Amino acid sequence: MRLDQVCLDIEGKQVINQLSLETNVRRLGVIGRNGSGKSTLSRLLSGLIDTTSGQLEIAGFNPFKDRRAALREVGLLFQNPDHQIIFPTVLEELTFGLRQLGQDKTDAKKNALEMLSAFGKEHWQDVHCSALSHGQKHLVCLMSIVAMKPNLIILDEPFAGLDIPTKRQLQRYLDTFSGSLIHISHDPDDLQNYDQLLWLEAGQVAALGDSNEIMPRYLAAMYELGESDDISDLSR
Repeated sequence: MRLDQVCLDIEGKQVINQLSLETNVRRLGVIGRNGSGKSTLSRLLSGLIDTTSGQLEIAGFNPFKDRRAALREVGLLFQNPDHQIIFPTVLEELTFGLRQLGQDKTDAKKNALEMLSAFGKEHWQDVHCSALSHGQKHLVCLMSIVAMKPNLIILDEPFAGLDIPTKRQLQRYLDTFSGSLIHISHDPDDLQNYDQLLWLEAGQVAALGDSNEIMPRYLAAMYELGESDDISDLSR
């Protein structure tokens, strides 16, 4: 992953500000306050939106300009699964992504069923997604992404609102993923044992490095802000 002087303006506001970094670690955690540009970065890296200026590459290609490569190489797990699920049943949802990759109906259905079986959820195939819990919907989204066999999965607060058992189940599945992960989270516990941490502040790199060094610095800065009398600074 390489970003060189990347800027993004949304409705006249600069959300990403001359962001430059290069990393190829297998597990990258992303931290930062609300409004720091974390979710926007996830959408840039997955190719859902384009930069205003600068250069961005994932595995040697621009994900916005090369959508076919982005579909093949990058999966994005949204914070809210209701923003991701578009089909009525679980099997239809898993099949859709495989069809987008060019698989015919027969192969897509076969591979979707194999993915459900791998997760022990064959009995979900005809279940309506609207009948699932929040955590179960998250799992459907994850299965849909994993079925497409991307080399990189980007996780935007995937555990938000989940109870502890569901969170642990999803974490267990993610731990077995053989590709790379970029994990955005407010919870330090979610990013334990990650190779690197990227700390974003106002759309810029505040720090990038070993998690054992960056996380204590980040937490100290957040606690210091929390002790200040100006609460408005917390929600810039």
